[in-house]
Amino acid sequence: MASTVWKGHLTFGLVSLPVKLYSAARSETVSFNQLHKSDHSRVKQVLYCQVEDKPVPRSELVKGYEYEKDKYVVVDEEEIKKVAPKTAKTMEIQEFVKQSEVDPVFFESSYYLAPDEAGEKPYCLLFEALRRSGYLALAKIAMHNREHIVILRPGKHGILMHTMFYKDEVRHMEEFRTDTSLVKDKELELAMALIDSLTATFEPEKYKDNYRDNLKAMIAAKVEGKETIAAPSAQHLAPVVDILEALKMSLAEAKKPVRSVGGRTAAAEISEIPARAANPKKGKKTNAAG
Repeated sequence: MASTVWKGHLTFGLVSLPVKLYSAARSETVSFNQLHKSDHSRVKQVLYCQVEDKPVPRSELVKGYEYEKDKYVVVDEEEIKKVAPKTAKTMEIQEFVKQSEVDPVFFESSYYLAPDEAGEKPYCLLFEALRRSGYLALAKIAMHNREHIVILRPGKHGILMHTMFYKDEVRHMEEFRTDTSLVKDKELELAMALIDSLTATFEPEKYKDNYRDNLKAMIAAKVEGKETIAAPSAQHLAPVVDILEALKMSLAEAKKPVRSVGGRTAAAEISEIPARAANPKKGKKTNAAG
C-alpha cells in the first residue's frame, strides 16, 4: 500500500478510533527534463537574490507573506505549528448529510481511510452504519498546512475520504447557465433515445490515456532510432445545422435497440434517413412540417 499521508484519531460523538490516510488516486503523465539545447546536458533551477545579485542556497530561505506590494512578513515553522488547530491530530465528524445534497463540484482529492492498531471494531461499526443509513459523514481535518472540510463515504472495501473545496473556492459564473426553452420536444425525445441506446455499466478499465500511450511509443521509437509515426489527425466536425437529422443519424449508428420515441420506434425514425439523404428537399419539408 502507498505511504501514509496522515495519522490521527477519528471522532464521532464519544467514539474515538485511530486511523491513517493513504492517497487513493494520482495523476499519471509523461514527464520531461529540461536540457541545454547545444549539448543536451540537464539544467538546474537556480534560486536567485535580486538585491544581492547572486544565487542563494535553500538553507538561507525563509517563508514570507506579501501583505502589501513588495512588503513581506516573515513566518517560521514553529509559529505555524502554534496556530495549527486541534484537527491536525484529530478528525472530527461534524454532521451527517444526504449524498444527493453534495454537489460533486466540491470534491477535490480522494483518500483511503484505514483503521490503525486497535481501531478495527469501531471503524467497521462506522463503515456499516454509513452503508446502511445512506448518509455521508462531514468532518474536519488539518493537513498540508490547511484545514480541510471532508466527506467520508462507504466504498466497496472500506471508508473513502474526499477533501472538499470551500464555498468561496468554487467559482460562480453568471454566464454559466442553460436556457432550456431553446429545446424542442422532438429533439429532446431523440436525445433521450440516444442516451438510452448508449447506456452501459461503468467499467473504468475500458478507458485509457491514448495521448500518454502515444508519447511513450514515440519515445521508445526514438530510443531505438526508429522513425516516429504521427497519430491520426482529429476528425473535422462541421457545425450542426439540423439537430434532428444529426440525432437520428447518431441513433442509426447505435449498437443496441432503443425505446419508442414519440409513439414511434427509433427504428422507424431511422428507416427514413436513407430516403431523406437521397432527396434532401423532401427531408427539409418533412422537418418543417414536424
